[in-house]
Amino acid sequence: MAPPCAGEDDGPPPRILPRPEHPISRSQVDPNAIKVLYRLHKQGFKAYLVGGGVRDLMLGLKPKDFDVATDARPNELRRLFRNARIIGRRFRLAHILFKDSIVEVSTFRRAPDPEEQDSAPGELLITSDNTYGTPREDAFRRDFTINALFYNIADFSVIDYVGGIDDLKRRLVRVIGVPDVRFQEDPVRMMRACEFAGRLGFAIESRTQEAIQRNRGALAKAAPARLTEELLQLLKCGHAGASIQWMLDLGLLEVLLPEALAMVRARQVGAGDFSGILPTIDALMQEEREVSDAVLLAAMLLPEIMVRRFTYETENRRWMSIELFQSLTRELLERFLQRFQIANHKRAQILQILDGFHRLCDPSWTPAKRLRFASKSHFEDSLLLFEILTRATGEGHVVLEQWHAVARQRQRRPEPKIELPRRRRRRGGRRRKGKLERGG
Repeated sequence: MAPPCAGEDDGPPPRILPRPEHPISRSQVDPNAIKVLYRLHKQGFKAYLVGGGVRDLMLGLKPKDFDVATDARPNELRRLFRNARIIGRRFRLAHILFKDSIVEVSTFRRAPDPEEQDSAPGELLITSDNTYGTPREDAFRRDFTINALFYNIADFSVIDYVGGIDDLKRRLVRVIGVPDVRFQEDPVRMMRACEFAGRLGFAIESRTQEAIQRNRGALAKAAPARLTEELLQLLKCGHAGASIQWMLDLGLLEVLLPEALAMVRARQVGAGDFSGILPTIDALMQEEREVSDAVLLAAMLLPEIMVRRFTYETENRRWMSIELFQSLTRELLERFLQRFQIANHKRAQILQILDGFHRLCDPSWTPAKRLRFASKSHFEDSLLLFEILTRATGEGHVVLEQWHAVARQRQRRPEPKIELPRRRRRRGGRRRKGKLERGG
């Protein structure tokens, strides 16, 4: 059994909503998460459902993940759960592996000491977050009030140390603590504020907005891998348009994703209106279409590429050659990779998708060549990118339908049968045997 947490009673008591005063029911929680919560509780540990799962259940939404926080340490979690895997360096936690899901379990943390960090002198950037603490300390080290609510499996109550219940009612994204400090500790929190506001249809509290505008340059200090993860999560949330609009309004877009500003600039130079790209991506997500990470990132580069292509073709009065287009996409992707971290194979996929998109726009295809091109591995992703642009701008529907017809024809076409050469009977051995028997 875990020892009592020192200092847990410091400060004012939390606001506690007993079971009749909140809408959360155990039947809404993933059964595997319930198993984890009950095992921890029966072993004498505190066991809370935490974070976005509690927030979404309070709002009447269906959570995507169910995370657990406890006072059990990682080595104790490994002892309690044979299906546990300890992961992470900056933030160590346990993944409890089930056949159909993973339940993430973290130990209560407190704000880490500055001397424990690897950041430069005078910087507040958190590089290690493994200092264990109490439930209160854990709540106060979280990013936003609406993400710091706890559901206690012991008595089915909701625990609020930071005012998250009231902010849910106000539909407000508010940072916990001093906003400037929290954003310097972890600049990615600024992106998350915009994502939550866009996804939930909330406003961002004024002090939080002002701090984002002051600290937007700190995004350059964030780990590129985390920026990539957050960007993809934002693009997949189904409300990317509203989230990116918040980033534009607060000045984050020009720091993080200047390529997306071409959505506005394109209309100014006459290249077309690309403002519908993000709403189109949101529609695809709500339709539960399968959209790869490579297609999403290619779509973010597309407006800048289209502006450059339009400018070239207007000035030179000719179609941009595939060689020039490939050079352009490589240049823009290299600039993109200065801020984000993308695996080499995914980088190659993005280039192939954009290359295929440009080829789809070429009006000089013959039916036979169209069919051959449809057999390329990247054809479907390139066609999806073409569909995104067509739905966003309202232009190109005839060409899109032609390519969809080719795709359907390709699917109906039977795979060619491979004829294996017939095996010839070998008789030489029998003849030789006969010769030996005759003494030949």
